[in-house]
Amino acid sequence: MSGRHFLQIPGPTNIPERILRAMDRASIDHRGPELPPIVEEIVRRFKEIFATTRAEIVIYPTSGTGASEAAIVNTLNPGDRALAFNIGHFSHLYAECARRHGVAVDELDLPWDRGVSTEMVHERLAHDSGHEYRAVLLVHNESATGVTSDVSAIRRAIDAARHPALLLVDAISALGSMDFQFDQWGIDVAIVGSQKGLMMPPGLGILCVSPRALEVSSRVTSPRYFFDWTMALDQMHQGYFPYTPAVNLLFGLQESLRILQEEGLANVIARHRRLSEGVRRAITSLGLGILCRRPEEYSNSVTAVVVPEDKDATEVVRAAVTHLDLSLGWGLARLRNKVFRIGHLGALNELEVLATIAGVEMACELAGIHVPLGQGVTVCERYFMEHRTAPITP
Repeated sequence: MSGRHFLQIPGPTNIPERILRAMDRASIDHRGPELPPIVEEIVRRFKEIFATTRAEIVIYPTSGTGASEAAIVNTLNPGDRALAFNIGHFSHLYAECARRHGVAVDELDLPWDRGVSTEMVHERLAHDSGHEYRAVLLVHNESATGVTSDVSAIRRAIDAARHPALLLVDAISALGSMDFQFDQWGIDVAIVGSQKGLMMPPGLGILCVSPRALEVSSRVTSPRYFFDWTMALDQMHQGYFPYTPAVNLLFGLQESLRILQEEGLANVIARHRRLSEGVRRAITSLGLGILCRRPEEYSNSVTAVVVPEDKDATEVVRAAVTHLDLSLGWGLARLRNKVFRIGHLGALNELEVLATIAGVEMACELAGIHVPLGQGVTVCERYFMEHRTAPITP
């Protein structure tokens, strides 16, 4: 099929030409003098993106799942208790990762169309007078559902309960597409994958680790070797790694962080907010539903679209990729056949969103879901024209 493939899943995302070119070069000696300046720049820029002056950055050649495992084995022992919230497929997997390492996870099964209740967090922790919970596991942006949770409010709920539990946040589909304040929100560990808002291929897992989490990890006895962040940090402080790093991915990551800085993080966040609102208005104008019930919890990374009960969302995804070379996200786990997902994060602009909406309209028609062709595009286009914003100077 001629023309470019439209990759509109919530990760991996489209990779800018600059990043592809940065990676398309001969590798270097990962023990040589060229690597430390690259590592220093990446760490420095990541601290700006995470909004931290006190945390440490750890980078592994792994996926977001590997980053999840690193967060757990460095902060929790087998037999420790943790509080988790099942608000979507990936929040469940975060809890399951901890469970596989012997952590006793109290996983509260909640509706998948809303975020974590701060009142529930406070109630659970306030009743834990013995402070048995060692950590709270939270997904900031649940990419299976298009629902966000208020990390700042959850930290306030933990503090109001006077509870010492660590706050371990999955920011994989949030960082680089929506506001994230590591220090201000009192996060202890945040995890990220390279393939979402960072506009990179999969293959890098990044952790942002607070001094408190580092202090706790010094007393943790969970078996770990590759994911021991003490060993990783010791080498990264010198500009190297205790394993063979994904050197060419580091070249790309360096360029990715430069691109984000050039646009300005405030502009990046505003762009995602504007593009996602255009998508949501287009979808509702077509008579389709949005899974997320509360507007204040809408994701700026992904929208989960609900199809009529007598229709199959999987057919929309199949029609899109088969006939239009447009990749949309499947409904996952209990949402299979009920929703399809539109990713709107990373390297993306208004024209690409409009083309995606046109593709969604056509895919729905091909799947037997009749929508007013062109209406979503018109609504989205009108919103973009009415909400043009001047760039914020970094």
